[in-house]
Amino acid sequence: MQRSLFAFTSCALTILFSAAASAQPTAVQPDWSAVIAAMGRTGTLQPDGVMKFSFPRSDLNVTLDGVRLRPSFALGTWIAFKKLNSRDAMVMGDLVLTEPEVPAVMSSLEQSGWVMETALHNHLLGESPRVVYMHIHNDGDARLIATAIHGALALTGTPITAVNNPPAPVPFELDTASIKRILGYAGKVNGGVYQVSVPRHERIQMGPVEIPASMGVSTAINFQPTGNRTAAVTGDFVLTAGEVPKVISALRRNGIIVTALHNHMLVETPTLFFMHFWARDDVVKLATGLHVALNAMDRERAANK
Repeated sequence: MQRSLFAFTSCALTILFSAAASAQPTAVQPDWSAVIAAMGRTGTLQPDGVMKFSFPRSDLNVTLDGVRLRPSFALGTWIAFKKLNSRDAMVMGDLVLTEPEVPAVMSSLEQSGWVMETALHNHLLGESPRVVYMHIHNDGDARLIATAIHGALALTGTPITAVNNPPAPVPFELDTASIKRILGYAGKVNGGVYQVSVPRHERIQMGPVEIPASMGVSTAINFQPTGNRTAAVTGDFVLTAGEVPKVISALRRNGIIVTALHNHMLVETPTLFFMHFWARDDVVKLATGLHVALNAMDRERAANK
């Protein structure tokens, strides 16, 4: 089976979705063992049923504005699988790469015939060394897709061997209660970073299949402490076209730099735009500005769809 071209994505997903419906008349817990073996590490099952694998770029020493970026802040490769039937899955991911790593990874994915690149771009501005992000997608045999991705990552400096011992706790000092109160959303501490996820309320689809929130279609806001009640923030707002100018204006009015605006996917409905940002300041000031930007999104209308 060859890599599906994006022009046929909707048709392919319709076939796979129909097969899933006929093959699974009752709820059956998906078997992820073949995918886990191919990926070389255990993933994390998300509340929406997605199996997600994380590959932090702990090998990189990236700095921006005097801040050494933690892997969980802006340097985390992830791959997400949504089962369509006992064999097949919809797969999406974001590969964190250095510029010299890009050609070999792209060649490996292309030659595998199982993964297509849907975007290649920056998320940040002015970081050193430069980091680029390759977004990927396909639907089909989950084990073969996982094997292709693992093979491509093996060509990079990404630590791909499973870690037997959990990493040592990272010191964390930040007023997360104030962030939660101001943003209106609770987050979690992961690797010394406070991560907040804000899902969209309307249904996001690829052909007939809904894209779950954990497959990269939720707004992500990450706070990394920088001392004295300050933090660096980055992430991306997931927006429809009409929301883009309003959120740009809201961020810039509040001293938050827009670092990138682009697509991650090719044929999703509705079309989504991803707006990345960066700032370093007092944490309450940052949270207040991000709250203004969240309110610039048309969330009430989306919630009523």
